[in-house]
Amino acid sequence: MAQPSFVPPFTTPAAVAEHLRTTGFAVLAPSDMARWIGTDLPALMALNADWNSLPPDEFLKDGGRYRKRRHACFVVDAGQVQQVPHRPHWQPVEYNALHGGMERWFAPMEAATVALPVWQQLMAALAGLSDAVFAGAQAPVPWFVEAHQFRIDTTDGIGRPTPEGAHRDGVDLVAVFLVGREGVKGGETRVFEASGPAGQRFTLTEPWSLLLLDDARMIHETTPIQPAAPGGHRDTLVVTCRRGSFQGADVVGQRAAVAAA
Repeated sequence: MAQPSFVPPFTTPAAVAEHLRTTGFAVLAPSDMARWIGTDLPALMALNADWNSLPPDEFLKDGGRYRKRRHACFVVDAGQVQQVPHRPHWQPVEYNALHGGMERWFAPMEAATVALPVWQQLMAALAGLSDAVFAGAQAPVPWFVEAHQFRIDTTDGIGRPTPEGAHRDGVDLVAVFLVGREGVKGGETRVFEASGPAGQRFTLTEPWSLLLLDDARMIHETTPIQPAAPGGHRDTLVVTCRRGSFQGADVVGQRAAVAAA
């Protein structure tokens, strides 16, 4: 029996910040998302070709070969976007029981991509939302932003968008953009209150639809995908914003100092 697919609970651009404050998450349809960051869908769709050349994720501890990715880091302060030197992605085991506690050096994002005006607009919009929702009277504050390009494929029969299971990321804001999906079934998004019983499930199907999460309040996961046609895959862009520092900055810095000694 086919599993039902629930329509995302879309909100409007004007209501994004308030919806995030009151419910812990918000979902934008593609055209509204583009308008919210000050661009149009063709400009966003021009980024999609990048996902066809993502290298394999060499750090999957479940032995899978279904994930490809690139990674880049930025600091955004008062709307100014500055890319920082390439660094590892690090999470504690409290947030990622499968891959926490290890430095994962993923391939960097393409320089031409992060130089595009639409990319700068996207980073600035997410940092601006973080200012509005999380910084309060202190806004604007510097936001430490990590961006991850993912392709989950079904070459081996199943792909796991979140192999660590339902989780939080240890940041302030999590943004999950569905860049595209082709020839797959499954991939249902599930969001739950971290300290309560409420939750919702829905399936993002439209390219450049967007899920925004208050990471302190919400747990999230995406169910596995299976092939519906040869070459099936699901592409996403995940961007996180965090106050204070990049996650694991002290740990990574200490290891670098030891290595240099």
